[in-house]
Amino acid sequence: MTEMESRQQLESQLQEILIWEKEQKDVMFWEKLGRIPFMLLDRLTPKAVQEKIGSALNEVGGFIQSGGKHLVREKSVMNVLAQAAGLDGPNAVSGPSVKSAQEESIEGENEEEVAANSGLTLASASKLPLQVMDTAADTLTVKRVKFAAAQGAATGIGGIFTIAADLPMVLGQSLKVLQEMALCYGYDPNDPRERVFIVKCLQFASADIVGKKAVLEELATFDDEQMTEQVFSQLQGWREVVQSYTDNFGMKKLFQLIPIAGIVFGSISNKGTISDVAEAGKMLYKKRRLNYRLKNMEYPL
Repeated sequence: MTEMESRQQLESQLQEILIWEKEQKDVMFWEKLGRIPFMLLDRLTPKAVQEKIGSALNEVGGFIQSGGKHLVREKSVMNVLAQAAGLDGPNAVSGPSVKSAQEESIEGENEEEVAANSGLTLASASKLPLQVMDTAADTLTVKRVKFAAAQGAATGIGGIFTIAADLPMVLGQSLKVLQEMALCYGYDPNDPRERVFIVKCLQFASADIVGKKAVLEELATFDDEQMTEQVFSQLQGWREVVQSYTDNFGMKKLFQLIPIAGIVFGSISNKGTISDVAEAGKMLYKKRRLNYRLKNMEYPL
């Protein structure tokens, strides 16, 4: 297994994340304009489809409160971590790919067996070397991005009806990949605090430059219990976070209305969205783990 990092290595990796934060840019001009066609698209959407979107938004509220149907299997992620750490043994599940629901169900059973055989739990996973965590996070990101690209291509075929259905699906995939990032760095999405952090990551990924800075300021004191209460109270308006997230789909989804070309635009759009969300989750969760280790553990110089 990879050796644990020295304090100097941890500080170096933390600096890399701080540089990444400073390099985050504002949303492009055409993406801001993209909110206008999304509003028009919303007006043109049949009531039945609007109700479906509204139902999906309510599910996000359910996710914050209880996890809902968007919770991921912890043991599946433990298996990926076990593979990255070399603890998986000969029966490990192979690398990431796009699978059917039945194949994923069968694979899920295999993953639980592998995770059990490796003896890896969330508590022990939180003590793994960061290189192992990074490898697992990258593996899961590739899997989610491939799935999102295929999904976007499929929904680009059916016009306004499938585009409307695509929004809650992408939102669900975003929540799932963020939970996977949490687990990779040893945090439990079953904890309501972590679900708040996840929604903040979602907000960061879709915000403009001012919004990104505001989120970073809030998360800087997230592990301070007193400050966490303030973040909880801010999320009483979680619908605004989700609305901002969906508004950013405007121009991208408008292009999907173009016959045939919609397949390409849908694939690129969904791929980019999940990739951005996964990157935000990885970097922000890794930053928390780095800060925790630097603050609470002793390392050789």
